[in-house]
Amino acid sequence: MAEKKHLLVIGGHIGDAEITGGLLATKYARVGHRVTMLHMTAGEKGNPSMDHRAYREQRVREANEAAELMGAEECIVLDHPDGELHVNETTIHEMCDLIRRLRPDIVLTHWRGSFHRDHRNTYAIVMEGGFLAALPGIERSEPAHLMRGLYYLENWEDMEDYHPDLWIDVSEIFDTWVEACRRHQLLRGEVSFNYLHCYTGLAAKRGAEVGVPYAVTVSLPPISRKRRVDWLPVDTEPVLIF
Repeated sequence: MAEKKHLLVIGGHIGDAEITGGLLATKYARVGHRVTMLHMTAGEKGNPSMDHRAYREQRVREANEAAELMGAEECIVLDHPDGELHVNETTIHEMCDLIRRLRPDIVLTHWRGSFHRDHRNTYAIVMEGGFLAALPGIERSEPAHLMRGLYYLENWEDMEDYHPDLWIDVSEIFDTWVEACRRHQLLRGEVSFNYLHCYTGLAAKRGAEVGVPYAVTVSLPPISRKRRVDWLPVDTEPVLIF
């Protein structure tokens, strides 16, 4: 990819973007693309042994440290309360304005099939805000912007009807991503679920499926799965018959 792109990774909580989209963020940043990490909430209510205000401060520090290690140019944490992210005119217009200001070429975010309300609502806010951001007739402070690529990340909480469409080799930057994720107490498995153990295993599984050490999958918007080809792609996508 010779032309430099801007990759925007949007997660419902600090930690979501890193553990699901961090491998792609690190891969893109490593070769000079611009990367922005955007967290809809700090996920500050996820540690029952800490006051949520103190935990928020900790999580923001961790997010900034992880973003720096991954090579992201910007790390944005919005002020929405954990567990109380709502889909309404305010949040949709906020996303519209962010997309117009940041002007990403590629957006990675949650799939809609999640049991977590903040994840489902992040999906809806990105879809609705992205739609408005592309319309010149929606007059805001910034001019219209169309994001050219939208992909959904593989998240163990968002697997209802998740459909992996693309496998991307992330082997070369795998260790850097692990080090970035280890900046998070939560991702190290010291609060509840052992996220890093789960997602390193998932990357190895996805890599084995396509013959590389580590890979990630993304899902296309359903309408984008319809592709026109002039010839059957047997040279680049051989169909295995055994």
